[in-house]
Amino acid sequence: MTALRVIVSFIYFGWAIHAQQSLIAFNQSAGGLLLADSSTAPIVLVGDDEWTGVQRAAGDLSQDVGRVTGVNSTVITYNSSFNAQSSSPVIIAGTVGKSSLIQSLIQSGKINVDQIRGQWESYQIQLVSNPLDGISSALVIAGADKRGSIYGIYDISEQLGVSPWYWWADVPATPQQSVYVQNITKLQPSPSVKYRGFFLNDEQPALTNWLNTRYPAGKYGPGFNHYFYSTVFELLLRLRANYMWPAQWASMFYVDDPLNPATADEYGIVMGTSHTEPMARNTNEQSNFLNGTWGWSVNRANVTEFMRQGAERAKPYETLYTMGMRGLGDTASPTLNASTLEQIVSVQQSLLREVYNTTNSSIVPQMWCLYKEVGGYFADGLNVPEDITLLWSDDNWADMQRLPLANETHRSGGAGIYYHADYVGDPRDYKWIDTISLQKYWSELQQAYDRQARQIWILNVGDLKPLELPISYFFASAYNTPSLSSPNSTQTWLSQWVARQFGTQVADATASILLNYSVLAGRRKYELVDPTTYSIINYNEANSVLEQWQDLVNAANAIYSQLDASLQPSYFELVLHKCLAGFTIYAIHINAAKNNLYSEQGRTSTNTLAQTVMNYFAQDHALTQQYHALLNGKWNHMMDQTHLGYQYWQQPMRNAMPAVSMVQQREIALSGQLGVTCDGNNGTVPGDDMYHSLSSNVLTLPPMDPYGPSRWIDVFSRGTDAVNFNVSSEPHIIVSPSNGILQAMGNYTDMRLTVSIDWANAPNGSTISLINITTTTPTGVYDNGTYPYGSFGKPQIQVPVNKTSAPASFHGFVESDRTISIEPEHFSSNASNSSAAYYEVIAAYGRTLSGVTLQPFTAPSQSANSSSSPKFTYNFYTFTPNVTNANLTLYAGTAMNTDPSRPLKYAVSIDSAAPQVVQPNPLTHLWPLPAMWGGMVANAAMTNTTTHSITKAGQHTLNLWLLEPGLVVQKLVLDLGGVRPSYLGPPESTIV
Repeated sequence: MTALRVIVSFIYFGWAIHAQQSLIAFNQSAGGLLLADSSTAPIVLVGDDEWTGVQRAAGDLSQDVGRVTGVNSTVITYNSSFNAQSSSPVIIAGTVGKSSLIQSLIQSGKINVDQIRGQWESYQIQLVSNPLDGISSALVIAGADKRGSIYGIYDISEQLGVSPWYWWADVPATPQQSVYVQNITKLQPSPSVKYRGFFLNDEQPALTNWLNTRYPAGKYGPGFNHYFYSTVFELLLRLRANYMWPAQWASMFYVDDPLNPATADEYGIVMGTSHTEPMARNTNEQSNFLNGTWGWSVNRANVTEFMRQGAERAKPYETLYTMGMRGLGDTASPTLNASTLEQIVSVQQSLLREVYNTTNSSIVPQMWCLYKEVGGYFADGLNVPEDITLLWSDDNWADMQRLPLANETHRSGGAGIYYHADYVGDPRDYKWIDTISLQKYWSELQQAYDRQARQIWILNVGDLKPLELPISYFFASAYNTPSLSSPNSTQTWLSQWVARQFGTQVADATASILLNYSVLAGRRKYELVDPTTYSIINYNEANSVLEQWQDLVNAANAIYSQLDASLQPSYFELVLHKCLAGFTIYAIHINAAKNNLYSEQGRTSTNTLAQTVMNYFAQDHALTQQYHALLNGKWNHMMDQTHLGYQYWQQPMRNAMPAVSMVQQREIALSGQLGVTCDGNNGTVPGDDMYHSLSSNVLTLPPMDPYGPSRWIDVFSRGTDAVNFNVSSEPHIIVSPSNGILQAMGNYTDMRLTVSIDWANAPNGSTISLINITTTTPTGVYDNGTYPYGSFGKPQIQVPVNKTSAPASFHGFVESDRTISIEPEHFSSNASNSSAAYYEVIAAYGRTLSGVTLQPFTAPSQSANSSSSPKFTYNFYTFTPNVTNANLTLYAGTAMNTDPSRPLKYAVSIDSAAPQVVQPNPLTHLWPLPAMWGGMVANAAMTNTTTHSITKAGQHTLNLWLLEPGLVVQKLVLDLGGVRPSYLGPPESTIV
């Protein structure tokens, strides 16, 4: 079975994307208030002394009602002279301690806000009877602060069916005839993470080119102005985010448009700057407006004044300051070290105290991102003041490098994380389409939260599109992390998210598509895939992978074609495009790999495959153009990112197709009209090549046994005439088809024959059988066409046949082809004796099926010698005797040692042998990264091999202990001498 199976089943629980209590219904319910219908829209009442951002969000709500019912609400400003004159339903929105309207409701006893008062971004929503004279009932949204009110307003919008992605991904609202509010009081507590935001980065070519088509250029560059940013700020707020690092490379947030910071503050967005841009000064300002060079040791006075000006400029607005310093343009500085950085931060805090006229810099939010070499300085002993948030970075490839230790969790500034969904750098840029699975996000984000990194979460999102799904999940996790604490919660969340965009009818099927996409795309970044990645000859790997992509496209296309036309653009953007794009990239590389191999083999079909690659290369461009033409060109240039033809880490300047070859079809191969190759072989017979002995006409199939797959033989034309073939073999060897005619041109130049065994009639033990392939077609080369094979002889295929049988009483994995391959969720036993440490299966984690991990992430260290430590066992049965050097390779998810005192470890043993303890990732100095890191992240797996002695055939037990949380195991392969090269490793062995 080549199709990637549906890994999980989904259950839909309503709109609770943020685990929210449902207040809105679309039919009459007991005690419900009619809020809107096709002829009636509510009045949205806000105080004239309310925050401008809340008043603006109320305007959004009025339009959202119209998006659902067709009739917009009216926003009315309340003051002391207000007199209700309308019988329309009423929504009252305001902020505790700011709005006199909300204060009047509190004073009159209509609402009680004691449970939210003073809480960060908290709010409550309830129906209130007779809130004001002339109003019999109203829906009241009371926020504990400005953003609490805004989030409460957008909560109603979301429950109405308006997606946060209504503009940025063109998701339409489902029309409703009537909208009711249920008589339920909702209390929304503070978010799990205080500051939740994203970073627009690496914004050329896609985002910048798109921007240039929509907004006029600024004085110094593209038009990253307040019109653009207002759409981004609204998106952030609708996603319950509150923080942002603006575009870095092509813009200067505070300079390009003086209205940018004021607009952010009005909306309610806390502005920051990236890890390399201290004191609210952007990267381009360092080179455009600094007097002198960006160097502390040589230009301290001017750099200090430059930073002071940044703080003075940002002071009127809600700002979270980036502290520290790096080299110019996001590089390491050769003159900085731990000592000078401590000095710089001391000066920066002095500047903040001066600018803010305070003796306590703690009142000003600050963070220091311990990124790359700065993390190394911290490991050297860099002292960071207690009131500065330690912002820990991942390794740029979604693996957190470090998380708070026990002695760091009580710092007043707390800790946070800087995480990447997009990156420019080694070992290869990844900037095109999302390739990090939600399950990987789950394992890293949940671990960060459990380890007390809860002050700031910031996600590098590149161009923003097409990362809509991971952005949504990131912010849902940051807003209510405990609601997503189980690995299974990811699938539930995904189904709910899809339902909100496209309806419940397609939710489960589309969620399965997206989950399976994440497995396929997460195997290797698109930018790192090339024709050599997947094996053409072993385990049918390349063909299986491409079929899985084709199945994914078929499933997505089937749903797309059934959707209402209004939903198709958003479905294309959020689902179908990424499936088509991924399939096309894989079709290019895998067909190029076949072309390269077929060229060596002299196949006539080589040229057809070259054209196939060129066709898919053209399709890649056509798909980009289809995206750009969507909705009259709304997203023109958003897919400009190059993604084919990488030569080193940096993006190619132009997409380039992988190399293909052509053969001379007007001539017959020296070895004749007919070629033969088989499973597990590059070589071809008859004829000579580098893959088998000269003058030999025999190739050998991988061994066959009752627990392994069938094998294949390819027969193909390499001449100018039609060629016939006939297959003969011993009776128990079944080859299908056993004869045929290959054409010299067209679609029938190649034929794949399936080899299977009639095990009931096969001889006992280990034998070798021969398959003979004959033809009566003359070669027309060596002997004037009188002999079919010229000087090379008849091709033969050897078939090693091992008739083996495990006892009927055995249950577990059975050896085939001298290999045992295990998906770790298929354990024989799971010994977990304590709630303090236990194993969980993470469905759809990793490159094949799933992962297993130690939970919780705060679990204590385990020991393979302790009966209280959880242990997986896997029963397996072998037929190969006396294997003294059996190699067991464990495939784990990529991961770093986030606690240097507790590096990741696992232990394995076979039968009663002593456990071997393995540390898969060496401890390093935070920066530079360990030598194995590049291969680990490129392969999307961390592999380690241990050697074991299995002296007798029969039943055995593999024991596995995960000794530290954070390690996720995704595959186990025991090589008894038969494992062949492949990217994903051998498919799972048969379980009996």
